Amino acid sequence: MGELTTFPVSVKVAGRKVLVVGGGDEALAKVRLLAKTRADIHVASSAMDVDFSEFAVTPVSRAPVPCDFLGAALVFIADYGPEGRAAERMARAAGIPCNVVDRPSRCDFYTPSIVDRAPLTIAISSEGASPVLARLIRARIEAMLPPALGKLASLAGSLRHKVEALIQDGATRRRFYEALVTSPVIADATGAEALLLRHAAAEAKGEVWLIGAGPGAEDLLTLRAQRLLQEADVIVHDQLVPAAVVEMGRRDAERIPVGKTKGHHSFSQAQINTLLVRLAGEGKRVARLKSGDPMVFGRAGEEIAALRKAGIPYTIVPGVTAALAAAADTASPLTLRKVSSGVVFATAHGADDEALRHWASLAGSGLSLALYMGKSIAAETAARLMAHGLPGATPVGIVVNAGRADRKASLGTLSGLASGAGQFPQGPAVILVGDAVAAGDWADALPIDQLQQRVA
Repeated sequence: MGELTTFPVSVKVAGRKVLVVGGGDEALAKVRLLAKTRADIHVASSAMDVDFSEFAVTPVSRAPVPCDFLGAALVFIADYGPEGRAAERMARAAGIPCNVVDRPSRCDFYTPSIVDRAPLTIAISSEGASPVLARLIRARIEAMLPPALGKLASLAGSLRHKVEALIQDGATRRRFYEALVTSPVIADATGAEALLLRHAAAEAKGEVWLIGAGPGAEDLLTLRAQRLLQEADVIVHDQLVPAAVVEMGRRDAERIPVGKTKGHHSFSQAQINTLLVRLAGEGKRVARLKSGDPMVFGRAGEEIAALRKAGIPYTIVPGVTAALAAAADTASPLTLRKVSSGVVFATAHGADDEALRHWASLAGSGLSLALYMGKSIAAETAARLMAHGLPGATPVGIVVNAGRADRKASLGTLSGLASGAGQFPQGPAVILVGDAVAAGDWADALPIDQLQQRVA
């Protein structure tokens, strides 16, 4: 992510002079934009080629002079001829921020594309690099936001003093506003005040959301997960959750990494359980962010048991588990009519002989296997499945970093995997086993015996 060369701000212009230099179409466009504000708009040009009469502006039919800049908040130079260049010098001498139309290098500030839901505004700026892109993004946002959103913002603003008087706790106050703006039914002052009284009477109660972050790509996060991350006071996240997903939380939310990797646990599961109970007990809303789906090899059951015992409310938010991401990456149907009637999610790490015997029987009867956490023992697992009767010719597909831009796939057979000839790329792997795997799109996959990258 690149660094910004500008800092986005909103400038107060109500009742203040804003000077537009120029008398042509570019000047008219700036006046039309400024007319949506309560600025005191002045236009100066020796050549007034367009009609400004439909707007509340003060036209000056001459070249701008130094006194025109007195008290101005902003200056727009819409015509960069001799008058415009002189106006730029006068603006800089007066210390007034100046925008020179179509000359980004001459600008102190840029005019963003604006989504107007007054008093709510959304500004999209490309720092002058691509105004067309900014306008296209604005159009998409316009389509997403209902026109009545501005009324809701005004309603929230009108209650501000009452909210401050009735709710002293900052977290409870924020929760009231979140409930107000997300409610599908509250649209008037009566309903809003009733909601306010309910929040003022209630104590701040903590809760925990066990959220599936998916396989790692930010755009595979659910809308519900994104919303709750924005509401969380604390984000407790696993090591495999990318920083970009964690950063989707509120800017002021506390972030606590509790990552566990093979052979190294910064927090034990018991410590994580205790942490969640303590944070929620303090009245905080906690996003417990887990890679994949929290209910698939995420040890959510242990955390839920601790929350239940402590009487802490919780919610489960599903995510895309790695096996489904691997299937999507390779267009591999985990179930396929007349080939595979079901799928088994299993973890190869720590599996005993009886479990492997059961998996071999299931795969032999037409089910697909999706094996997690088995990269370091993949060859051993494949050999043991064969020992329990699963044919060596059974198709095997492996996806490392499923659902991510750096994913890598390989295709082969159970006997090829058992030979141990290849090594896996770095990252978590899902091993898909079964006849349905052959129906996938593995065109870019390496043969298993050609994997030569170092094992993570």
